[in-house]
Amino acid sequence: MHSVYRRVFDLERVSGKIALVTGGASGIGRASALMLAKEGARVAISDINLDGARAVADEIGENAIAIAHDVTQEDAWTMALNTVVAAYGGLNVLVNCAGTAIGGTVEETSFEDWKWLHSLDLDSVFLGCKYAIAHIAASGGGSIVNISSISGIIAGHNLAAYNSAKAGVRHLTKSVALHCAKQGNQVRCNSVHPAFVDTPILDNILKRGTREEGLDRLAQQIPLGIVAEPDDVAYAVIYLASDESRFMTGSELVLDGGISAM
Repeated sequence: MHSVYRRVFDLERVSGKIALVTGGASGIGRASALMLAKEGARVAISDINLDGARAVADEIGENAIAIAHDVTQEDAWTMALNTVVAAYGGLNVLVNCAGTAIGGTVEETSFEDWKWLHSLDLDSVFLGCKYAIAHIAASGGGSIVNISSISGIIAGHNLAAYNSAKAGVRHLTKSVALHCAKQGNQVRCNSVHPAFVDTPILDNILKRGTREEGLDRLAQQIPLGIVAEPDDVAYAVIYLASDESRFMTGSELVLDGGISAM
């Protein structure tokens, strides 16, 4: 039996791997960091909210560190990656999870908001991929997982900036994947496209009524009738970070409860 298939049945699916998770203080990033650690990885949690990142690292224990990281700044990426390599001796997995959302049509969105949203949701992913590839390749290969959105596949009239940025992540992922495959550096790159996930990013959407009422309204838009939990996305991250997905690159996992099937 191929060694990869034997490892599918291991209790720790990313045992021995070293991962950096951006936006790891909350939401999908936090869930991904916790699950990566549970499955055997050493994890660096980076976030502009250092106290939040430290809280997640403390929850994990000795196999985690926290890094203050503004993902929109080029020099901050160099610092964060060098910190991971200095602490753990390499890097196998990058999870680009930091991001946010704003609503607004193309006419309502200011140019300043457009640029800010793209710097956080798209430029940060570019910088992460650009500077992590060499570290992952030098560590024997691994995986970049870019958290996009169903909004990167299906557009909405009032999400002009967010649609654009998340669609950019989807196609940047493919470009990175093809580049790495051509280089033969054993670095894979895939994207994850969730629909509504119960995280702080939904707070602006859920202002009317109670949070439970807001989640019920969102669930009514989803064929499965539920809003995702952060762990639902983290399971996809684990698969893409593990050797189980060794034949997958430049593709996407769509976690939308059936929305894209309609």
